[in-house]
Amino acid sequence: MIQIYHNQRCGKSRSCLLFLEESNKEIEIINYLKTPPTATELSTLLQKLDLSPIELVRQKESIWIENFKGKTLTDEQIIQAMADNPILIERPIVVNGDKAIIGRDLEKVIPFI
Repeated sequence: MIQIYHNQRCGKSRSCLLFLEESNKEIEIINYLKTPPTATELSTLLQKLDLSPIELVRQKESIWIENFKGKTLTDEQIIQAMADNPILIERPIVVNGDKAIIGRDLEKVIPFI
């Protein structure tokens, strides 16, 4: 089953979800703003994405700019910031087994699923 960490207010996330729905694959939609991933779940996602925590942060979000920008943070602190403020998580994230990608570019999602 393919999972998508989805934000319904994001156009890229909606486009990716529509593509996944049209692919006729079984999908699970995770509205991560309503049910935020824990720090442990984020760590697992980061391993699947093969990204460092800072690469998953939406650094232009006002929460990031006002509270974290310019500070020296450990990976654990960055992960906790995303767990506490899920709006900071880049989206959408598409998970297929033990791999994941950020699905902003549908050209990358097509071969992934």
